[in-house]
Amino acid sequence: MTRKRGKPLFEPGLVPARGDLLEWRDSRHCDGRQLRPCALCDKPTPLRSHYGEPAHKACAENWIAANPAEARLGRFPSDVQPKRRRDDDHV
Repeated sequence: MTRKRGKPLFEPGLVPARGDLLEWRDSRHCDGRQLRPCALCDKPTPLRSHYGEPAHKACAENWIAANPAEARLGRFPSDVQPKRRRDDDHV
């Protein structure tokens, strides 16, 4: 399925490798005001991708695993992860 995507609502990070989990920790992924049908399973969800597309995180991870070539185009990327500090070694 080909779809047009506009500018992301906020900066996307990398697309996770097949089988890895998405990092969607940013609060902008959640629209607490309105449930919309997931673009992948049609069940209601408050979650949104970086492009505003309603999608459950688990559905997006399953889609990435099932469509690895198309996933590289960035439909469901992870959030940008902050750079790790040198003294951030909690050992």
